[in-house]
Amino acid sequence: MTKRILSSVVMAGVLIPILLKGGLLFTTTIYLVSLFILKEFLDMKEIKKELPDFIWLISYVFMTLLIFFNVSSGGKGSKIILTMDFRVIAGLFLIFLIPTVLYHDRKKYSINDAFYLIGGIFFLGTSMSLFILLRDAGINILIYLLLITIMTDTYAFLTGSLIGKHKLLEEISPKKTWEGTIGGTIFAVYTAVMFYHTVINHDTSIWLLTIVTTFLSLIGQFGDLFFSAIKRYYGKKDFSNLIPGHGGILDRIDSIIFVILSYVFFITIL
Repeated sequence: MTKRILSSVVMAGVLIPILLKGGLLFTTTIYLVSLFILKEFLDMKEIKKELPDFIWLISYVFMTLLIFFNVSSGGKGSKIILTMDFRVIAGLFLIFLIPTVLYHDRKKYSINDAFYLIGGIFFLGTSMSLFILLRDAGINILIYLLLITIMTDTYAFLTGSLIGKHKLLEEISPKKTWEGTIGGTIFAVYTAVMFYHTVINHDTSIWLLTIVTTFLSLIGQFGDLFFSAIKRYYGKKDFSNLIPGHGGILDRIDSIIFVILSYVFFITIL
């Protein structure tokens, strides 16, 4: 526990100034983070099958393309505009699917491998590009989304540790409880709604904001369970041991990835 707390303090000390600074420093940091989580994602796949070297190379290439060319905004403080470059998406499918025919050997590279990579890279790359998009448009929305994730995780852990008795999905995440889920959601919704209503827009309906924030808190917890299911399938506790007491980077940002992706549904109503 001490190691976990110290790691959290160090991460906060490094990442908070980067978040506040924004700009090129933030973009570069998110890009580097994306490369690390892609490595963790590919390493997990290689537990059961070693991937060809060229697959690693084109995976990094398409992660880069998705981050820098697939989502854009009108600039700092402007209205958020989402765009998709279908050349990148088409290339992603073609480059990973064509080798399934050329190899003729499922033990080396199969259609299952191709769709694992296509889905994972598109999912992670789009999420990381949205990090940059939201920060470029202004810091407050990103803080709101981070508050949802951090408060949910923190109070779900505390509530579950104190009064948790009923397991949520023991086969996927043995320590998670229904009490923790409820407690984490309540505290996260209260904190994030108060921040949004006070700092971002006090004219927004409290009821609408509460419903949206509750949904985002729950979807973040689903994201945690989703990545836990991947780890259980491959027989691993963490994606890596990069962060002492926490596991890998993907273990730390699994919830916020789902929260940020889900937020795009509410951009026009909040």
